[in-house]
Amino acid sequence: MRKKISILFPLCLMAAAVVWAAAAGDAANPLASLSYLNSVFTNKVDAAVDSRLDSAAGLLPQGGGSTAGAGSAASWTERRVKRDDIIQASTGDGVLLLAGSGQVNYSSGAVVDVTEGTVLPSGGSLTLRHRYLVAEDTAANFVVTSKTAVVDWQGACTFLESTSTDYNAMAAALKAMHLFQGSATGYGQGFDLEAVPTRLQALIMFIRVLGEESEALAWNGTCPFTDVQPGSNGAKYVGYAYEKGYTNGYGNGQFRPYIPVNARQYTEFILRALGYSSAANTDLSTALDRARSAGLLTEGEADMLRRDNFLRADLVYISYYALEVPVSGTGVTLSQRLMEKGVFTQFERDSAPPVLNWRL
Repeated sequence: MRKKISILFPLCLMAAAVVWAAAAGDAANPLASLSYLNSVFTNKVDAAVDSRLDSAAGLLPQGGGSTAGAGSAASWTERRVKRDDIIQASTGDGVLLLAGSGQVNYSSGAVVDVTEGTVLPSGGSLTLRHRYLVAEDTAANFVVTSKTAVVDWQGACTFLESTSTDYNAMAAALKAMHLFQGSATGYGQGFDLEAVPTRLQALIMFIRVLGEESEALAWNGTCPFTDVQPGSNGAKYVGYAYEKGYTNGYGNGQFRPYIPVNARQYTEFILRALGYSSAANTDLSTALDRARSAGLLTEGEADMLRRDNFLRADLVYISYYALEVPVSGTGVTLSQRLMEKGVFTQFERDSAPPVLNWRL
């Protein structure tokens, strides 16, 4: 494979369609064996595409080109997407779901699960890390059904963006302001928005929105919890938070750093960062209601957090909108407070990726 070349893909798609037709038989029997798809078929498609790229390379204009919402990729290309975004694909295009959930819709033809060697029927749900290939004479819509997702795609696809909440943009904005770093996951920018956050991750985010991460990492005391690895950065965050009275742990000398955190627990952390609560309050049942009273959440957001499984996407959502909430007893927003502490600059705030969103 050479590079992203939009002008060549009609030729490449035609080659893929010919190979598929030879492999699959007629419309009444569109299946090929798994071994054939994973070896002979895939190799023939790759070879055909390479041949077309080589023979037509001299016809390309300098710089190639693409239109907004559309793209061409000769090799697998990653993209973060959100609920109700649509990937329009046609013969020869490939889609692979790395995180999140989605489904495919088409009126005729076939979409092949190359990993299983079967046809995925229209309306069927995508399986994580399965490669899907759009067969001959087929136009398919791959629709995102989770809050966020990560896809790999190959071919000539058009992306239709929905107006759903853009958690991806919020995560990118927080990262630009040094408030969200993500993980070591090798895809999706390491954001892991589709995962359930842990207590340790929630605590680290809480310390960041307090503007005290540098103090936490410089802390050299002894962490009092037996289930936090001594000498690790996690021990620094947890020990610092305990010493400052931000967290009490779980009792019996445990912090339980890797169990899931829920919406009430993380909202309580943010309320403490804003000065509307403290570690002395151990009744978290009213956290979402108190967040509404403080202006942190709307009624619709509180209802959503009660209803849905709490994901890292939701952690990002709460943190992002907390920035414009006034700190208790002051006329200063959390964002202004963090700029005063030097966590990020006004330029970094203004330069952060824009978030186009209507709050619930």
